[in-house]
Amino acid sequence: MAALNEEQQMIKDQATAWVKAQAPVSKFRAMRDQEAPLGFFPDTWTAMTELGWSGLVIPEAYGGAGLGYQTLGLVLEQLGRNLVASPLFASSVVGAAALMTWGSDAQKQSVLPSIANGSRWVVLALDEGPRFNPTSITTRLEKSEQGWVLSGHKTFVMEGMAAHDLLVAAEVVQPGLEPELCLVLVDADIAGLSRVPMKTMDARGYANISFDQVLVESDAILDIQGSLQTVTDIAAATIASEMLGTAAAAFDMTLDYLKTRKQFGQVIGGFQALGHRAASLYSEMELTRSCVEAALVALDQSSENSSELVALSKTKVSEFLHEMSGQLIQIHGGIGMTDDFDAGFYLKRARVLESAYGNAAYHRDRYASILGF
Repeated sequence: MAALNEEQQMIKDQATAWVKAQAPVSKFRAMRDQEAPLGFFPDTWTAMTELGWSGLVIPEAYGGAGLGYQTLGLVLEQLGRNLVASPLFASSVVGAAALMTWGSDAQKQSVLPSIANGSRWVVLALDEGPRFNPTSITTRLEKSEQGWVLSGHKTFVMEGMAAHDLLVAAEVVQPGLEPELCLVLVDADIAGLSRVPMKTMDARGYANISFDQVLVESDAILDIQGSLQTVTDIAAATIASEMLGTAAAAFDMTLDYLKTRKQFGQVIGGFQALGHRAASLYSEMELTRSCVEAALVALDQSSENSSELVALSKTKVSEFLHEMSGQLIQIHGGIGMTDDFDAGFYLKRARVLESAYGNAAYHRDRYASILGF
């Protein structure tokens, strides 16, 4: 693990203590059982904003702390450990990153302080199919006599039912000009916009969203210079931190079971095959941690090889989380298959996170392409 400065260590300790005391997995279970309409409990979010997490990466000029993605990763890892549901990633990380990267000064001044204090949730609406594909955008923004008109649809929008505003990826279509990719800041309650909740295995607040001739102002358009890569890299690198936490918790649950479950008069961790399996999983976890931390540091330092490290990180953590969540179920045996035990929550969340912002196959291919293969 990379050495932490005093402030980072304090934030990590704070997040570890808060998650254990205020956000156990039993709270996620209660949220799922109650089918909370937002996909999270508002009191959980209120507590997180009081800790300042909603503004961790937003610059001080816009009401945040400006502490960087490595520091944010420490918090996301702890949230991943207990499957804490909140709009932190979708709004305070991805939505904020898009505005910080491409927003005008007026847009930043108008929106970022509200994201930083947790009162406004702004999320990215990107995907249009079953898989992450940022180069395949059919949603259109066209100029008409009434102004700019947005038409199309988005799917799997994280926190799509709770969001106050959406940053919609669309193609700008104008006569005589080549279509260009842009983002459009849209009020989620605007006329012509409809949201339908999605029921997913991880019990979060996803939505399918349609835009039927939605009128938007020109000052709502963000010029992204033709590529979303800057923000999708941030999204992939930071969600990898949450995935690492989920995998680490699955490992700890498995190790504890190996140390306490007895068969044939001894704990099962004493059997050589299972001991070797645990050692192998631990080694893979530490290799994964190195990849995740390297990507976050590269983003903070604006390194030239940041995209390469992000692709490596998301590939490695997707592979390890897939294996670890499966081993969690397998080693626990029959009880691991029951809903009364928490292992199933980790498996379901793992399968969703693996696909978010590109699965292992997507980033493995991307990594190879960056290296020239």
